[in-house]
Order: sequence, then C-alpha cells, then structure tokens
Amino acid sequence: MARTYIRAADTHSEFYWQLRRELEAAGVEVVDGASDATAVFTVYLDDTDQRVLSVSARNIPTEYEVYYTVQYGITIGSDTLVSVQDLTLTRDYTYDPTLVLGKSREEELLRERIAGDLVRIVMEQAAVQ
Repeated sequence: MARTYIRAADTHSEFYWQLRRELEAAGVEVVDGASDATAVFTVYLDDTDQRVLSVSARNIPTEYEVYYTVQYGITIGSDTLVSVQDLTLTRDYTYDPTLVLGKSREEELLRERIAGDLVRIVMEQAAVQ
C-alpha cells in the first residue's frame, strides 16, 4: 500500500479527510489516480446523520444518537486485500433547547470523533492483512 488511491464519491467528508491524513502519517503516498497506485481503497458508502432517541412529555427531543456508517474495501491490482466491510459507530447526546449552539457544536465534535474512530478501525484491519 505504498502508493494508495482513495476512490470515494464524497471527497469532502470527515471520514475521507481523516483517512487521507492517517494514511499519509503512516508513510503512505496518497495518489490522485488508480493508474498511479499500488493499492486502491474504495469507499462504497460514507453516511452520517442523527436520529431522535427520546422525547419529553411535550414531544420535544431530549436525546439524539449520531451515527456514522462506512462501507469500504481495499484491492491491490486484481487481488483483494480487505473484502467489502461495513462499519457503523454511534454516540448519543442529550439535547437542551436552551443550549442550541452548544449542542450543535457537540454534535459536530461527536461526528468528527466517530469518523476518527472508524479510520483507526480501518487502519488496524488493513495492517492485519
């Protein structure tokens, strides 16, 4: 994986950028095309959102769950290094309508941390292969 191309529909996602930074920190050269690469890291799915976990008696959300799902695979030439894998991580946070700005930032930080955790799992799986 000395020269890796990351094939992804969304090259602006948190997962994509954290993966790229981790690969570069590990000494991998991330290239701009599959023809220049010794390995291709394909991100088939990169999805994040939140859902309501609980509501108050007045039907106001009081707890949310942030989730991040990725589906990926790694190939070297015609050989499969890591077959298609699905990973989903979640975190919950309480919601207070009087602290909207702070909770918005909390959600953003949770999303960044989840993406970082996913990248670490992916890097570990790639290292085992």
